[in-house]
Formats: sequence, structure tokens, C-alpha cells
Amino acid sequence: MLSGKTVVLGITGGIAAYKAADLASKLVQTGARVDVIMTAAAREFITPLTFRNITGRPVVTTMWELASEFSVEHVALAEAADVIAIAPATANTIARLAAGIADDMLTCTVLATLAPVVIAPAMNDNMWQNRVTQENVARLKERGFVFVPPAYGRLASGKTGTGRLADIPVILGTIRQVLGRNGDLAGRRIVVTAGGTREAIDPVRFIGNRSSGKMGFALAEAARDRGASVTLITAPVALPDPAGMEVVHVESVTEMKDAVAAATAGADALIMAAAPADYVAKDVAGQKIKKGRDELSVPLVPAPDILGEVSGSFIRVGFSAETENLLQNALEKLQRKHLDLMVANDVTAADSGFGADTNRVTLIGRDGQAEELPLMTKHEVANRVLDRVVGLLAAQK
Repeated sequence: MLSGKTVVLGITGGIAAYKAADLASKLVQTGARVDVIMTAAAREFITPLTFRNITGRPVVTTMWELASEFSVEHVALAEAADVIAIAPATANTIARLAAGIADDMLTCTVLATLAPVVIAPAMNDNMWQNRVTQENVARLKERGFVFVPPAYGRLASGKTGTGRLADIPVILGTIRQVLGRNGDLAGRRIVVTAGGTREAIDPVRFIGNRSSGKMGFALAEAARDRGASVTLITAPVALPDPAGMEVVHVESVTEMKDAVAAATAGADALIMAAAPADYVAKDVAGQKIKKGRDELSVPLVPAPDILGEVSGSFIRVGFSAETENLLQNALEKLQRKHLDLMVANDVTAADSGFGADTNRVTLIGRDGQAEELPLMTKHEVANRVLDRVVGLLAAQK
């Protein structure tokens, strides 16, 4: 989504300016062209040379620098931008933008651009909560500016409060979401599930599986980047919540079933990438089961079948993690659950099993035709799955 895009990164004067170097690096790694504009105050905290080395591009620091390719016509950078991101943004810069002041290269560029603008504030907590700052933020939001709210934590002053620059993945995810607004899933509601459920045996122990949630998270992020309104329903995983979507946390298969039923009302597609339990304890002990027994027997009963039981007219995509008879088992599941698409993979393979960053899958359509994909990153697999979802949605018309 960011490959080939021009991102203008504005950096203003605050201690969090050093974090912008990481953001610039992450943007470059996605294939984006990054043009950095630094205010005079920003240069007191970090040097332009840092960003020149990261981006391989000249850093714009003034409107009067004759050597700059943007010095004669400062609107050139505004016109070249696919998105402008200001991180960190100080209270002063936010106030100047709200007032329409254009007295340096950054504010001139913002005033001259038709591209979306993403603002990630960072400042003292009292400054952020000040009524004037909040009014300026509200005014800019009304004009279409997108804000990435500051985070809660330890501030440069030593205090703890809300004012820290948001985490870089959150800022990056918001930029992706903004750029994908007009994608091929714009206006669509997509529900994605992820992770392996935990089914209690007693208040301490549970039955689980090895699902990492990475495939489901990749699908949710890819759908967001293509313009969809995404609800991600996730069992416990060791992954941060993605930006730009509703995230619902559940633990058990029953909780996931209820969340799916609620989220799919009016949805266009459900992508069931989670690994909900097939069996749950018949009776959950009220207290911790103590050690000392020669044997422990826990009777299990079938768990609810979420895909098989949820109702609605949306596209249904299932995942089939198999250890043998991949195509046979996946096709049987597709037909039994009346799915539109099945994504099957052999989880015994080291490069496509649980926890891997890559996957090798076979896509099986409702006509039974199978398409075997080569080894890909999970984000690449996600987009191939979404390509099929786009086609299925188009066929409904």
C-alpha cells in the first residue's frame, strides 16, 4: 500500500523528534518515498543529516534554501505528497495549523496540499489537556485532519500522563489506513477472527492450541489498507492491537461465537482465521485442581461451530489447518460449512506452521477448484485471499 507513495514527514520541535527517525526508516522499508520537512525547533533536537541518511533524500529546512528542489515553488512538495504526516506535532504547530498560519515550509506545505494530513501530537500532559489545544484539535478534525492520539506514559518532565508520541506501529497503521480509503474494499465491512481460544478446565488451567494470530492480524491489516471498515475479534495473542480498526478481545470459543454474531450484523464478509477449540471441558472445576492424583481425566464435549452456526448473507471464508490429507479435509470442511472460500495449509511445515511469518496455502473455491500458492509472507497471503473476497463481492451484484 505504501510502496511507490510519497510521504511528506513533518518533524516539529519536541523531545520525541528522535522517534521520527524510526518512523522514517519504517516508511522507507515499505517502499515509500519519504521527504522530510524539519522546523527550526526540530533541528535543536535532531539533525537533518540523520533523515538524509535514512531516506536518501534532501531534507527541507527552510523556504529560502536555494539548493533545495522545492525552494522556488514551495507548493511542489504539497502537490507531490500522497499523505503528509506530522510526528511529533507540538501544541504550537497544531495551533498555527488551526489558525491557517503559513510562516514556514511545513505550515505552507500543509496549507497548500490536497493530500490527507495525519497528525501525531507529543507534548506535556497539561498542554495536551489545555482547552485551547483541544479546541484547536477539534477544529482541525472538522477540516478532515486525522489525529493519532498521544499515549499515556512517562513524559520527558518525569511526570506520568497523556502526552507521549503514539507508538510508531500505530502511526504507521494510521497512515496506511488513510492512504487506503479509496481502495477496492472501501465501504465494505469485514470481520476477521484471529488466535487460538482458551477453554478453562479450572480457574488456573485451560485447553489451548498453538495459533499465534499472525495470519488473522495480517488479514485485518490488509483489509484496512484496502479501505474496509474492519472488526478484528482476537483470542489471546502476543501481538499489539492494530491501528485503524475495532478490536474485540475474547478468550473462549463461546465468547468468540457471541462476538462474531454481533459483529457480522450488516457485514459484507467474515474471514475466520482464528483457531477456536473443537472441544471444551464438560464441567469446569470451581477451584484449582490439586496435584497428587495418579491420573486426571477431563471429559470433553464438542465446542460450538462458529462458522457452521453463524447466520447472515455475508461472504464466508474459512481456514483449515491440517496435518494430513490437506485437500480432502479442507474440501470436506468447505462443503459441510457452506463456505465461499477455504484457505488450507499444512501446519507441520516449518515455514507455514503456527508462529511463522510466512505461509504456503491452497485456496479452494465453492466450486471445489483449488489454487496452490507458493510460499509467501502472511501479508502477501492476506492480499491474495482478499483478492478472492473482492471478486466474490463483485459477483453478488
